[in-house]
Amino acid sequence: MARIERIALAMVDLPPQTLRTDAIQSFVSQETPLLTITDADGAEGTGYAYTIGTGGPAVMSLLRDTLAPRLIGREAEEIEAIWRDLLFATHATAVGAITSLALAAVDTALWDLRCRRAGLPLWRMAGGAKPSVPVYSTEGGWLHIDTPALVDDAQAVQAQGFAGAKVKIGKPHLAEDAARLGAVRATVGDAFHLMVDANQAFTLNAAMMRADMLAGHGITWFEEPMPADDIGAHARLAAHSRVPVAVGESLYSASQFKDYLDRGAASVVQVDAARIGGITPWLKVAHMAEAFNIPVCPHFLMELHVSLVCAVPNGWMLEYIPQLDAITTSRLDLRDGRAHAPQTPGLGIDWDWQAIAARTVAGSASEIAQGG
Repeated sequence: MARIERIALAMVDLPPQTLRTDAIQSFVSQETPLLTITDADGAEGTGYAYTIGTGGPAVMSLLRDTLAPRLIGREAEEIEAIWRDLLFATHATAVGAITSLALAAVDTALWDLRCRRAGLPLWRMAGGAKPSVPVYSTEGGWLHIDTPALVDDAQAVQAQGFAGAKVKIGKPHLAEDAARLGAVRATVGDAFHLMVDANQAFTLNAAMMRADMLAGHGITWFEEPMPADDIGAHARLAAHSRVPVAVGESLYSASQFKDYLDRGAASVVQVDAARIGGITPWLKVAHMAEAFNIPVCPHFLMELHVSLVCAVPNGWMLEYIPQLDAITTSRLDLRDGRAHAPQTPGLGIDWDWQAIAARTVAGSASEIAQGG
């Protein structure tokens, strides 16, 4: 083991590769905080998180002023102790998105460092359940996309061997959502997974009506049908619906997932490593879901999540949304519709530091060092 001597911070702002709209928002930019830890032996680990266009400076402030200074002098291998200590150092602002995102940047950096020092890829270090998982696409299913283009994209990813595609719903009338889904299903057939995502847009009554319609189209899961903090409504919907209910991207603690699972309010867990606070709590949620015989299909972050879904036995599918192409030289290893976990030590993300330097938001870069 070696003690942490230096922390480097920066944030880049990445425009999405394609227009992304859903029932409640448009994804106009992706603020990406980056944190690199250097230990006394000179070994390094880099972690990251993200926001959808707002809140990034608050995450960076929390990292720079509160969390990073507390890392100096700590044994980098004591990841669980560090995570717990940082959580309680920010107890007045937890549980919540800003704190979780900041914790995630630290925690993923520590795991990257641990894996690099051990010479192991993350998927093996975290469990090693399987080397690859099926992939489904979201990039062609955004709400603004017209029905012919929606059909064309689903057909194209099916031809590439993808296991399925996700379609955003939340049009003004149920019939519009039904027509879009019906056109896609008629094209891809019954053996191709179709998922839908409402992005928390519906009331319970509207969600129940949509669930009845969705069952007729053989939908694999109904994602975020209602506001995520309304567990009772999700429990009622899950009892009513023949379509499995999926939640997780808007939950920020393991305890919130526990409550959903305990009440039978979710049949697919979509825990997001950035929004839950890193790899350490992500694995706890995944194993908790396994105890309930529930699969894990994480939200976003495919470059990181490919290793995590391969680490656990109940990792089911990976969501395909390219996120880091502009600042990395590595790419997701896709073969025959399956994502293969990186085999190199660490997270398996090869950062393009020249591109990062060129895209770093002015004033966001800083360094905290031993004795500094």
